[in-house]
Amino acid sequence: PPPVAAPSRVLVAEDIPDAAEMLRLMLESMGHEVRIAADGVQAVSIAREFAPQIALLDIGMPRMDGYEAARQIRALLGRDVVLVALTGWGQEDDQRRARDAGFDRHLTKPADPDVLEEIISMASAGRVQPRR
Repeated sequence: PPPVAAPSRVLVAEDIPDAAEMLRLMLESMGHEVRIAADGVQAVSIAREFAPQIALLDIGMPRMDGYEAARQIRALLGRDVVLVALTGWGQEDDQRRARDAGFDRHLTKPADPDVLEEIISMASAGRVQPRR
């Protein structure tokens, strides 16, 4: 099992309310502080104020997609945030586009809770390296 993560600030950007709420409940039950964004514009705004350690971003969101949200969040927070694409788009080209946008990891929905907790644990310890 993954090591238990220290409580972290996690941003979840997901335009499907039930999916966002499920992630929020799961992450809060693990002890993390969570903020929810319904689109990419809101994700960037929340990231500016909340300074998440980890951002789980859907790709296909309204107003601003996850690729552009990742670029802007990376520009704001640099390497202080671990960006995780959490999306239904899992083809090789989708993964390449995620890397190019600055994501550290790419997970296909539904994400395994143990994998999420492992990434959060590694991020809190400063051990997440981008997969290239």
